[in-house]
Amino acid sequence: MEATNLFRQIEFIKEVDKLKYILRKTKLFNSDRNENDAEHSWHLALMAIVLAEQANFPIDLLKVIKMLLIHDIVEIDAGDTFIYDTQKSHTNTDEEREAAKRIFGILPNEQANELIAIWEEFEEHQTNEAKFARAMDRLEPLLQNASNQGGTWAEFGVGYEQVYAKKKVIEQGSLPIWQYAEQLLNESVEKGILKK
Repeated sequence: MEATNLFRQIEFIKEVDKLKYILRKTKLFNSDRNENDAEHSWHLALMAIVLAEQANFPIDLLKVIKMLLIHDIVEIDAGDTFIYDTQKSHTNTDEEREAAKRIFGILPNEQANELIAIWEEFEEHQTNEAKFARAMDRLEPLLQNASNQGGTWAEFGVGYEQVYAKKKVIEQGSLPIWQYAEQLLNESVEKGILKK
């Protein structure tokens, strides 16, 4: 039984290496290189560790870290959907659910069920942990775009109202971080790197 579990765990580890090849639209800070999903997930987990004291409520930090490390694994099958895409919804899709079942299903049942539940909790963004994790997920690309003279905002013609609407959910996880983010958005408008 243990040998079978180990085999499945190793297969999962090899499968999720594919996350390193999924490119996001955003670029690394002060760079013209696109970030990959693995870099993004690692950065969010580290951000959560550093910024946990800014959460609106007490959080289970380990659960937040798990959410952030696995939240984009489904993109191995489903691909990355640009948050400002007007053709395809960025919300949870049947395609992503199938990907979660397949990829996490490689693991032994107990681990698979735990990770699917954590992934679903993140997607539903109702718990304190999910709200804070989502705040991290929305903050990082904002910081990246501000460091890259507008980055994907400029590249894809995304305006202030669209960005503001997507970023305002940061407030649900952390009011202080939202206040910082809102100020950064306004400064980006003043600098001309985000069009109002």
